[in-house]
Amino acid sequence: MQKSFFMSWSGGKDSALAYYRAVMEGHVPVALFTMFEKDGSKSRSHGLSLDVMEAQAERMGLPLVIGKADWAGYEEEFIEQLKSFQKEGIHMGVYGDIDLEAHLEWVEKVSAEAGMKVYHPLWQEPRKDLLKELVDEGFKAVITVVDTGRLDERFLGREFTHELIAELEALGIDACGEEGEFHTVIIDGPIFVEPVPVVFGKKIKADQYRILEVKLQSEE
Repeated sequence: MQKSFFMSWSGGKDSALAYYRAVMEGHVPVALFTMFEKDGSKSRSHGLSLDVMEAQAERMGLPLVIGKADWAGYEEEFIEQLKSFQKEGIHMGVYGDIDLEAHLEWVEKVSAEAGMKVYHPLWQEPRKDLLKELVDEGFKAVITVVDTGRLDERFLGREFTHELIAELEALGIDACGEEGEFHTVIIDGPIFVEPVPVVFGKKIKADQYRILEVKLQSEE
């Protein structure tokens, strides 16, 4: 049965593939939803700026809805946003989780509080199969954050290819980055009417993380 849905949107590869699958199954996207820092400076999950994420949403033909919170108020704000979607007649949320039980349990808990159905299109599928699908379907995912305790910063700016997947696996790294080894930004693929016009800037140090600046080309 086809359902309208909002997409829990990180701007990265897993949420992009989950969104793509949900749409290909006939479900109808209504909005993207992303949690931001309390000051609205960047997304909580992948550290992306609002203008970059709005550029993604624009090329998907959808509005971007954001919540703003620190970690202490994150869950409360998330639930309030889900309740707002319910009032608008959106009764299902789509998420890009693959196999982390703690994530699934949290999503199910907050969704139940808001009376919202949950759909995980990627759940329990082999991680490598999902990566192969991502590349084969024409998505362009670029690594923009690395945890240097687990992955060398030389991988910043690398685009996902079959060769990169093999390279990460040869190093003993989960090529999906499900444990937070790295994060990506999606800048092209079948969900966009045109590529997202980004440029990559300097590398920023934040504790054990290295973050590659992602800006729109139109920015000064």
